[in-house]
Amino acid sequence: MGKLVEEFNDYRTKMNDRIMETANTNIKRFFALDTTTYAEGALDVKSKEMMGLVASMVLRCDDCIKYHLEKCFDAGVNNAEINEVFMIANLVGGSIVIPHYRRAVEYWDELSM
Repeated sequence: MGKLVEEFNDYRTKMNDRIMETANTNIKRFFALDTTTYAEGALDVKSKEMMGLVASMVLRCDDCIKYHLEKCFDAGVNNAEINEVFMIANLVGGSIVIPHYRRAVEYWDELSM
C-alpha cells in the first residue's frame, strides 16, 4: 500500500484514539453503531461497503471515501466492481462528485500497490 494509505490510516487511528480518551457515552455509542452497521447481516459486508462508498462520494466526504475504499478492497471488491460503484456515485451525485472520483481512483491505485 502506498504513502497516502499509510498516512490516512495513521492519522485516523491517532485521532480516533484521542477522541475516545474523552468521548462521552453518546459519541462512543455512535462509533459503535457505525462499526456494527457494516458487519455481516442480511447484506454481506462487501455490499454494505460499496453502498457506504457511494454515499460517501455523493456526500463528498474524502475521509469517508478513503475509509470505504479500503474496506471495499479488504472485502475483495475488484476493479470492475469498483468502477461500477464509481459510475453509480457519479450518476447519483452529478458532476460535483468528479473531483472526489479523481482522488478515489488515486487512493484505489495506492491500495492496489
